[in-house]
Amino acid sequence: MATTKPDKARDRQLVELRNAYERGASIRSLVASTGRSYGSVHSMLRESGVAMRSRGGPNHRTRSR
Repeated sequence: MATTKPDKARDRQLVELRNAYERGASIRSLVASTGRSYGSVHSMLRESGVAMRSRGGPNHRTRSR
């Protein structure tokens, strides 16, 4: 059974998404650049094995009261 081109393209996109996310890109910025849905990008990142950041990104702080 031969690997099809869409599989190679998807694998390449997984690597590109992972690299961009690890360099600090947000999921929303990846959504805008790829045209995919938030859920699709999130699923692809998880599939790639990337360590997901907590909500709010690197500048997220708790509110002081």
